[in-house]
Amino acid sequence: MAKALKFGGTSMANADSIRKVADIIRSDPEARYVVVSAPGKREPSDTKVTDMLIALCNEPSAGGKRRLLSEITGRFDGIIEGLGLDLDLSADYEVILGGEESDSYDYIVSRGEYLSAKVLAALLGYEFVDAADIVRFGRDGRLDDDKTQRLASDRLRVAVKAVVPGFYGRGADGRIKTFSRGGSDVSGAIVAKAVGATVYENWTDVDGFMVCDPRKVKNPRIIEMLTYRELRELAYMGASVLHPEAVFPVNKAGIPINIRNTFNPSAKGTMIVCYEDLERGTYKRADHVITGIAGKKDFVGVSIQKEMMNSEIGFCKTLLDVLYEKRIRLEHMPTGIDTVTLIIDPTGVTDETLEEAVMEIRERCRPNTIEVHKGLSLIAVVGHGMSNTKGTASRVCGSLYNAGVNIRMIDQGSSEMNIIIAVENEDYDKSIAALYGEFVG
Repeated sequence: MAKALKFGGTSMANADSIRKVADIIRSDPEARYVVVSAPGKREPSDTKVTDMLIALCNEPSAGGKRRLLSEITGRFDGIIEGLGLDLDLSADYEVILGGEESDSYDYIVSRGEYLSAKVLAALLGYEFVDAADIVRFGRDGRLDDDKTQRLASDRLRVAVKAVVPGFYGRGADGRIKTFSRGGSDVSGAIVAKAVGATVYENWTDVDGFMVCDPRKVKNPRIIEMLTYRELRELAYMGASVLHPEAVFPVNKAGIPINIRNTFNPSAKGTMIVCYEDLERGTYKRADHVITGIAGKKDFVGVSIQKEMMNSEIGFCKTLLDVLYEKRIRLEHMPTGIDTVTLIIDPTGVTDETLEEAVMEIRERCRPNTIEVHKGLSLIAVVGHGMSNTKGTASRVCGSLYNAGVNIRMIDQGSSEMNIIIAVENEDYDKSIAALYGEFVG
């Protein structure tokens, strides 16, 4: 029996936190495969090693690069000294700026994880397995799951205990390629699936997944258990404990994820399980109407009204064609008989592009009216429990009415486990607090 454990940047920030990591691993005989991030912030004003490496890539002068590299190597040398290790990484430091891939952005920014894994492997006496040997990306830049799982399974099968750096692998061109930021979560999931882990423990600096953003509600309740489906809905709306792609490898394999706190290891954390296992009774949790609340700000609503719209074949397709041509991402599209609203994410979209899209819609669709409303927040109320509970939408609307919030849109997904509402940005905080108060107390 084996577990896969991933430790985030805060857990790997300095010698003291790494000792805590080592204690957690040594206390569990099943903790055989470990994935690590680059060292994070030691204090709020500190700089993450990955950000230091990004700065190194962007530094134009040779002298500036050497200065930044010296600061980065100083972080690792300080950790090694603090741990009392007999470990010399000078050869690894030199190839960052002088190796075959020193012209590669992905190679340089991945060295934080690479060096972090070497340090922990030396401390534990575990084998170091380079992620470049087991993680593969295709020519399209996406993870090649089949090849990765084959390589990872073959390599890790002969490693009794191993530490693997997260965040990167090797591309189709043979060079180092990284995931998006936070990608060490995906690396941990890949390792968990490859070794057939009983559980994938993701160790961070919080006690678990919270019902809502603790910046909006003081000390919100920790979610003891949620399903992968619920996690996807919450993560999509901004609840960021895990990288959104981390769920796929382990979900397919039926491996649960356990979110744990390195700095409070006695806390049980949050279990993330397959819905089918919950239905079968493999896992049990307390009955709650909702599981979590999450949201994001600054969406744009384009409201279109046209008489007899419902009888006009291809009307909505024309709207979507315009968005596609302008590279504008659609979030939601609630409709009525003669009305439709496009809720769009304006990230990366200029005011000029948005105006051009509205003009195209006006020209192609000939609506009676078209209005643009900026500054909308979307809030998702998520939970399998609402599908079998009468009056959930009424409670959502009622709690916001009592808080003096005007709902601009409401949409319930076909799965009946997600109600999404749109409110003005200025009502976002009190909406989250009102919904938490209604369903959690």
